Amino acid sequence: MGSGGVVRGVNQGLLAGRPDLRPGLPRQGSLRITGARDAAGEPVELVIADGVIVDGVVAEGPGPAGRDEPETLDATGLTVLPGLIDAQVNGAVGHDLTADPTRLWDVAAGLARYGVTAFVPTIITSAPPAREQALAVLAAGPPSGWCGAVPLGLHFEGPMIAEPRKGAHPPQWLAAPSLDLVECWSREAGVLMVTIAPELPGALRVIEALVARGVVVSVGHTEATTAQVTAAVVAGARVVTHLGNAMPPLLAREAGPVGHALGGDALTAGVIADGHHLDPFMIRTAWRALQPSGRFLTVTDTTAALGMPDGAAVLGEQDVVVADGTVRLGDGTLAGSAASLPQCLRVIRAATDASLAQVVATCTAVPAALLGWPDRGHLAPGARGDVTLVDDDLEVVATVVAGRLVHLREQ
Repeated sequence: MGSGGVVRGVNQGLLAGRPDLRPGLPRQGSLRITGARDAAGEPVELVIADGVIVDGVVAEGPGPAGRDEPETLDATGLTVLPGLIDAQVNGAVGHDLTADPTRLWDVAAGLARYGVTAFVPTIITSAPPAREQALAVLAAGPPSGWCGAVPLGLHFEGPMIAEPRKGAHPPQWLAAPSLDLVECWSREAGVLMVTIAPELPGALRVIEALVARGVVVSVGHTEATTAQVTAAVVAGARVVTHLGNAMPPLLAREAGPVGHALGGDALTAGVIADGHHLDPFMIRTAWRALQPSGRFLTVTDTTAALGMPDGAAVLGEQDVVVADGTVRLGDGTLAGSAASLPQCLRVIRAATDASLAQVVATCTAVPAALLGWPDRGHLAPGARGDVTLVDDDLEVVATVVAGRLVHLREQ
């Protein structure tokens, strides 16, 4: 079904005489979504009350007993998905989170137009004040009246990474792993994930300390051998950061991080499926190895370039150029992406012929389980009322966060 008719129908039916549901104005946290189908193509009705799914997904039926009737969103012709979760976001809509962590809530608001309901803000290798400021901004919470995607906790991608595999990370701020460096890093403090090169001296002790504090540790920007990755897994590492990028290639007698992820069963692999970071055959290989066990994690690694025209941009302290869908340093090194999650899902489907439900799980159920947010990533009673509505082309029509409409596509 083409998007034009769907958008006209949804906007006219939803917004006519309803200024309280227009983007930017106060919204209620209760909503009934009717006329939609789920990712398997089955008709559904979804009821959200006080920000929580109370009726789950049902074909028909009355509202929950004892509650006022929620507002209704007519989603006829659309597909309702669990709210999309992006586990690696460097920035968006012109704002870089490492260069200016104070723009966190602007990035979060901008991500909603791409169907993202929750995300992991990523701070790359930088001077310590950038990490400290990012934690302070997260802890302070959003400004009054704000709405958008919810930041789940920060990802510190560096500085404890291997210099030969630094990619777009500024070398002057690389640091050796040490317990002093991560003394205040914990899930409680706002650090959700850390990328580290496990072959560096002292790395295994740091991994153990972070895991004990609830931090998800990822192997990345690394020269690690298979044995060194195994040691990291024993210490508690659970993820590989952007599989196949900033790490050694898979070799016949040295599998390294790529082979460990594909051939093992312990590591979830972040996959940047923007059409530039990985060849379609590599995406297909990763899919066949990882998806059956729920270890294929779709991430965008998106930057300030998302939603912006081609031209000059920044990634942390580095100048980059956005052109033809890529973000690169002056020497041609890929420096994050300009992709949205729906764009990545379209790339994965083209490479794998997977079902919509299968690809959607890679940025809903998989990150929710990995990051320890059991109330997200699925549509069932008790889950948060986070919903993404898309058309047949996976273009985002509406985004709902905790029962609040935070984005509605213009006609």
